[in-house]
This record gives sequence, C-alpha cells and structure tokens, in this order.
Amino acid sequence: MVVWVTGASGGIGEELAYQLSKLGVSLVLSARRVHELERVKRRCLENGNLKEKDILVLPLDLTDRSSHEMATKAVLQEFGKIDILVNNGGRSQRSLVVDASLDVYKELIELNYLGTVSLTKCVLPHMIERKQGKIVTVNSVLGIIAAPLSSGYCASKHALRGFFNGLRTELATYPGIIISNICPGPVQSNIVHNALTEEVTKAVGSGGDQSYKMATSRCVRLMLVSMANDLKEVWIADQPFLSMTYLWQYMPTWAWWITNKVGKKRIENFKSGVDADAYFKTWKAKHD
Repeated sequence: MVVWVTGASGGIGEELAYQLSKLGVSLVLSARRVHELERVKRRCLENGNLKEKDILVLPLDLTDRSSHEMATKAVLQEFGKIDILVNNGGRSQRSLVVDASLDVYKELIELNYLGTVSLTKCVLPHMIERKQGKIVTVNSVLGIIAAPLSSGYCASKHALRGFFNGLRTELATYPGIIISNICPGPVQSNIVHNALTEEVTKAVGSGGDQSYKMATSRCVRLMLVSMANDLKEVWIADQPFLSMTYLWQYMPTWAWWITNKVGKKRIENFKSGVDADAYFKTWKAKHD
C-alpha cells in the first residue's frame, strides 16, 4: 500500500509517518522543509519495517499549485499507484480580526484550503481510474466549531469540510473511494509555534503549554483506526473540547453562549502575553 502524507515534517504528519512505517506501507513524505523530511525518513528506517526504496522524500509547497501535477506524476512513477492521500499540511492562526492583515487570511485559504483542494484534484483521477483509494484530510474541531483568535483558520477548515463532504456525494458511484475527515482537538505539536499572527511574516514563535493537549501518538493511533474502518468523519479530542464540539453540532445556541464566556478569557490571556489556552490546563487539573 502506498500512502502519501503532506505536512510530514512535524506534528501529526511526522508521527503518522512513524506509525505507518511500522505497518510496512510505502511512504511518500511531503513538506517544504527537505532537511526535516530527511530526518523523518531516517527515523522511519531506524524504527520501522521499511527499506530505503520504500520511502520517497518529495518536497512540496501546497501554495505552489502549479507543481502539484508534477508531484503526483513523480509518486506514480516511483510506486505506480497512490492508495491513500493524507492531506495534513497547513498552518494555524493567533490574531484578532481587527488586527490581522488581509494577507493572513489569503495565506490561510491558499495553504489550508486551495492547496489541499489542488493536490486532491491531481490525485483524484488516478483513484477514479482504479475505482479505489482513500483521501484522508486532517481537518480540526475548528472546522465544526469556532473560536476567537482563529477566525481565518476556522474559515479554511470549515471550507475543507464543506468541500470534502460535497466531493463524497459526487463519488457515490465509486464506493471504493473513501473520503474521510479527521477533526482533532488540541494535540501536542508545533502548530501554535508556527501559527500566523497579525502579519504573514510573523509567527507566534512559542508553543505554549502542551500538557493539557492530547499526545500526538494517541491522536495518530485513533486516526489509523478511523482510516482502517473507512469512517467518514471522526472527532478526536479530550474533554472539554469534545463536549464543546457536540454542543456546536447539536445545541448551537448553548454553544455560542459558552464560547463567548470562554472566549473572553482566551482573548485576555492573549493580550496579556499568556498562552491563550492556559485556562484549559487549570480545567484539566481540576477534572483529571
């Protein structure tokens, strides 16, 4: 089985590569940072069941949509097929709407949404021709709910959910092609460290407290279970994030009220230079 993972240089994508390498699949690792991809490849070879020929490092910039067709052809030339595409590349956001440059929103849509749609469109004809395949997209619970400081990120993730739910209906005559939306809550990674702020050229630069977040290894393990069982949509989160997602889905009026209350504290923390989500550490300590 050939699995192509974007955003494979860190976080969920990196951990997914490690766990997949132990399952004996052929891997295509893509991201912009080639040296980080090589590092991930080395560890896959050290800890997994793969040989050098089983892993292709394929540098890819999701915002350079003109390169996606060539990248797809490179994978097919190397392995002859693509069984699973895991759309994992993207960035988050930590800035208020009133302060953020419009370029931040453009970058989030270009990278998180249009880049993912572009690569999917390049791989899709191959899967249609074979009448089988899986397109797994790492979305977010913020593709279902919304939160202050992440309006552009939320918009890009809501757009992804709408696109892939629409694509699934168009593929109803191809039951062998599975469209799966994975929606994690907070996970231990560098996503906040790399998040865009009020300007495209400025990242947060600090990951904040990670202790209240789900371990990346557990999130990926649950992702693999979801992929193996062809689940259409999965919410992977600890409390209280999972409960909030259910509220947004089934009791939106209550969810808006609670989010406004919690959101005020999140904004206060952000403005005072504290980790925006620091209060969740206190919540977790009280309820564990």
